[in-house]
Amino acid sequence: MATEPEHPGQPEAADDQPGTGLPASLETAWGLRTRRGKGPRPALTLDRIVEAAVHLAATEGMEAVSMGRVAKELGASTMSLYRYVAAKDELYILMADAGVGTPPPLDPAAAHPGWRRALTDWARQQRAVLQANRWILRIPITGPPATPNQVAWMERGLAALAPTGLTEGEKLSVLMLIGGFIRNEATLMADMMDAVIKGGMTPDQMLARYVTVLTALTDPERHPALTRLLASGELGHADGPDTEFQFGLDRILDGLEVLVARRA
Repeated sequence: MATEPEHPGQPEAADDQPGTGLPASLETAWGLRTRRGKGPRPALTLDRIVEAAVHLAATEGMEAVSMGRVAKELGASTMSLYRYVAAKDELYILMADAGVGTPPPLDPAAAHPGWRRALTDWARQQRAVLQANRWILRIPITGPPATPNQVAWMERGLAALAPTGLTEGEKLSVLMLIGGFIRNEATLMADMMDAVIKGGMTPDQMLARYVTVLTALTDPERHPALTRLLASGELGHADGPDTEFQFGLDRILDGLEVLVARRA
């Protein structure tokens, strides 16, 4: 069966590099593919393509990102992008990897912060990245992490759990549990922020309006628990998303602490 000839700009696998099963663009991101041949360097690079796509997502939202639009931003033809990225889904994966960046090191102020402190830092740092790059949350998850920065975050999380005595499978389950909590909370906050922007209200104004609506719709007989909540005044005076996030994370870590103690 005849194969399509490779374009000179297509990155090729290094001779001594075994196949990973990843698309060529992801192998390039790992540095496993190098451009061979002599002649001038191509005007386009995978890094430039990803950078342009990230800029579009950050300024106009993920809905603005398409192969054609990215090509236009780069002053190139759409087909020229396909020499570096075979599909838009691959571009999304590379964008997400660029958006999350490399994880920061553990807090140098504490030489031995303990697994709970280290895991808390890991979770809060991930959340901060998603808050700063809300467009990442609009990228569908199509598989487990297999890009350099995503794997680095995974390594950092597993390293934080090293002193717990948990099995490797349990450590992975912990990361999935906390990672899901982080993403869910960040997505909820992003959705609320979008609603605030579209509604032309501040978060406090939106919350006050919600309290007013609930007060009008509920009554003590049908909604005794909600009535008590509204009467307490706590719904209208929330401590903010940071406090709510830490409360939820602490409860997960409290349960994990029981498991760690049991293993010890």
